[in-house]
Amino acid sequence: MSKITFLGAGSTVFAKNVLGDSMLTPALQGFEIALFDIDLERLKDSENMLNNLKQTLGSSCHIKAYTDRKEALRGAKYVANAIQVGGYDPCTITDFEIPKKYGLRQTIADTVGIGGIFRNLRTIPVMLDFAQDMQEVCPDALFLNYTNPMAVLTNVMNTYGGIKTVGLCHSVQVCVPHLFNHLEIDTQGVQYKIAGINHMAWLLEVTKDGEDLYPEIKRRAALKQLEKHHDMVRYEMMLKFGYYITESSEHNAEYHPYFIKRNYPEFIEKFNIPLDEYPRRCIDQIEGWRKIREEIVNNAHLTHTRTHEYASYIMEAIETDVPFRIGGNVMNTGLITNLPREAVVEVPCLVDRNGVTPTYVGDLPPQCAALNRTNINTQLLTIEAAITGRKEHIYHAAMLDPHTSAELSMDDIIAMCDDLIEAHGDWLPKYR
Repeated sequence: MSKITFLGAGSTVFAKNVLGDSMLTPALQGFEIALFDIDLERLKDSENMLNNLKQTLGSSCHIKAYTDRKEALRGAKYVANAIQVGGYDPCTITDFEIPKKYGLRQTIADTVGIGGIFRNLRTIPVMLDFAQDMQEVCPDALFLNYTNPMAVLTNVMNTYGGIKTVGLCHSVQVCVPHLFNHLEIDTQGVQYKIAGINHMAWLLEVTKDGEDLYPEIKRRAALKQLEKHHDMVRYEMMLKFGYYITESSEHNAEYHPYFIKRNYPEFIEKFNIPLDEYPRRCIDQIEGWRKIREEIVNNAHLTHTRTHEYASYIMEAIETDVPFRIGGNVMNTGLITNLPREAVVEVPCLVDRNGVTPTYVGDLPPQCAALNRTNINTQLLTIEAAITGRKEHIYHAAMLDPHTSAELSMDDIIAMCDDLIEAHGDWLPKYR
């Protein structure tokens, strides 16, 4: 029996999407779906939910929950990862509240920035433990990583874990539909090309019947900027740098030095930036789960419609050898020629029986590559800190972060990092 293992299966709603999709995929019938989570109550919830869904969908997949991670992984052909180390309380709270004491504000804090750095530092050791288990019990499995910070964790699994890994994000699939819907442009017949790094990939080309649609996109975007809306940061970046970015404005507000600024507090209002957005979402999700838990977990009539998540389509393409195209996060083996080879990039990839094959992009527009490199600098120094155990590289990563360095002095950045290391305590390894 072939096997799909889901790590972080207590993320019940997300598990429903990825594994519900799998149960609707003919090529994956008969697979074992192995569930693992350190939260045994949430693990049981997901097991119950998926067994109900299996009956409703008439799937022949076999659902099994494990309390032993290595046994959950043993013999897996595919491993999906959706863990969050430290959760909302205490770690996300810490990532937001300590920087606030230094006057550093954030919106999401899960990619780069000071929050992204520390989320990486507490997640990388766990991911390397996964890799060690996989080397023993499923060395040829394909690791489908959904956990943020996407670029760094995908890099670590490939470079230091020795595990075939592709990082999967929602932002590529929804980029053009989201943009065109907001600008009231029909997407029928539109062709496009996206490449860059995760959460800062670029809509490089967008055409219809051979016509470049960017002039009309920018004309409409400039008009939209005359009044408040939800995507003002990305439109501003497009109008100034020439290209639209895949990930949302609340994310991109903290990836650049231009928007969240103590000396220009009016920018928060001007660009409609939702400070502390991620903690609010966490609170809403916790409260929302309490309300919908019974309906999701113990609903014998629960059903599902296949989503746009890539995981089931990747597995289907490999099983059937019917090609499928994704936007995947992979090592930059010369794919984007003006970004560092040791970085992870987000590029179009072809999936078939040979696995995930990235496509060559070449040079990005120079201004886009330059902006990507400002975030790659922090990513690579974060990896250096995690692998060497040297505290100085945590400082380097933070001092190179565009938003952090625009707001704080080097001494304050170092003091803030020390405070975060102390506050995270045993959630982090010891640094020297």
